[in-house]
Amino acid sequence: MKKLLTQTFVLLIAMTITISTFAQSPGNATRQRRTAADGTQPATDTDVKASDDKASDVKSDKTTDTKTDKDKKKQAPEVTSDGKTNRTDEASEEEAIVPYYNNFFTNYRLGPEDVISVNVFGQEKYSKQGIKIPPSGRIYLALIDGGLFVNGKTPDQVAELIKKRYDEFVINPQVSVSLDQAGSYRYSVVGDVAQPGIKLMNRRLSVTEAVAEAGGVLQTGNRSKIVVLRKQQDGTLKPIPVNLTAVYKGQTPDSVYLVPGDQVIVPGNTLKKLQTIMGFTQVLTFANLFRGGLF
Repeated sequence: MKKLLTQTFVLLIAMTITISTFAQSPGNATRQRRTAADGTQPATDTDVKASDDKASDVKSDKTTDTKTDKDKKKQAPEVTSDGKTNRTDEASEEEAIVPYYNNFFTNYRLGPEDVISVNVFGQEKYSKQGIKIPPSGRIYLALIDGGLFVNGKTPDQVAELIKKRYDEFVINPQVSVSLDQAGSYRYSVVGDVAQPGIKLMNRRLSVTEAVAEAGGVLQTGNRSKIVVLRKQQDGTLKPIPVNLTAVYKGQTPDSVYLVPGDQVIVPGNTLKKLQTIMGFTQVLTFANLFRGGLF
């Protein structure tokens, strides 16, 4: 009897342990969650993983977009205050320099050896390129009998003359005259420079630039007493002193500009005078020796 009771008790304990283990297993828990209170099918582990993957993809896309936006912001250069200042300085510098050259060509008086081009808008047969002005100063264009005298006139004045002559052939002619090559403006540099002579002025030149284009001042030249001789309307020459030594040292601005016909004279210095005296002494010595040989 006792043996039967003992076996029954052990069997009950084993059944209890089995039931509790089965209830706590993951598969059973999943099967219990399949039926919801409203009768809908709950999400499985696979669905949960898929949704997690989608969520991670969305997050990665957002992260990529954010990084791309940041990269674009980084790539876009920002104009600093210094950059704006530099641009302003360059523009103001250009505005200050350009008039020097534009004024030269705007006020340029045409003469022999200059090369010009005449352009009539929309009328190629009346236009002409590369016209070299002869010594007579008269150029010849289509339909203009006797030619046109241009010596001493600016390109704009010549354009107005051509416009009036073409007005009877072309309705409201638009004429422009450009200076292609300056050849009539000349100046000279003489004295103690490396390459003295007559030079061609094809742009506005200061005295410093003119001396530099002549090869610079020699060791025997006096940079402090350079003189520019400028012809006046009454025919006289006006001397304009220029101290290049002070210009080179930054004590005086390089503000003396040449006009056509100017003569730049670079005198000799003490060394030049000494060389002259020594040369004259050698001549006298040779003359005395020659005279002594005769007598």
